[in-house]
Amino acid sequence: MMEREEGSSYRPNVGIALFNRLGQVLIARRLGDDGPETIAPGHEWQMPQGGVDEGEDPLTAAWRELQEETNVTSAVYLGETQVWLTYDFPPYDGPPHRLSPFRGQRQKWFAMRFTGEESEIDVTLTHGSAVPEFSEWRWQELSGVPSLVVPFKRAVYEHVAEAFKPLVEQQVTSV
Repeated sequence: MMEREEGSSYRPNVGIALFNRLGQVLIARRLGDDGPETIAPGHEWQMPQGGVDEGEDPLTAAWRELQEETNVTSAVYLGETQVWLTYDFPPYDGPPHRLSPFRGQRQKWFAMRFTGEESEIDVTLTHGSAVPEFSEWRWQELSGVPSLVVPFKRAVYEHVAEAFKPLVEQQVTSV
């Protein structure tokens, strides 16, 4: 799960831990599989994440993905993981897919604090040609999120929960 060399077959990706004022993070329920990004019954939840476009700064990608997947624009930057984290896709023998050339994803995670009204959050909207990935959302204690995600992402989520633990404590004490 450590940083891999640039020439590896991992897709550059960002993840977003969007905190509310109580220190909980936004998670969303995936609608279904996306090629090798499969879901398993009981493990359909995840935090927003998405690919980094060619030449795009990872923080810029995080802001873009946050808006595309949640409709959220009312947030402030809190911090980020110090290292890039990787996960491998499970074996995939389905039809050709945009993620098929990749072994997995290489992620930089960003922590942000939501500053808007909950009515702003909508994970079911479409942006451009993108199809909604989620059916619903909720706030969740960060420490409980790793058990809700698919097993192949769990180690990354455990790392993110540990890395952002001080931010959770700051959010709760500043209420």
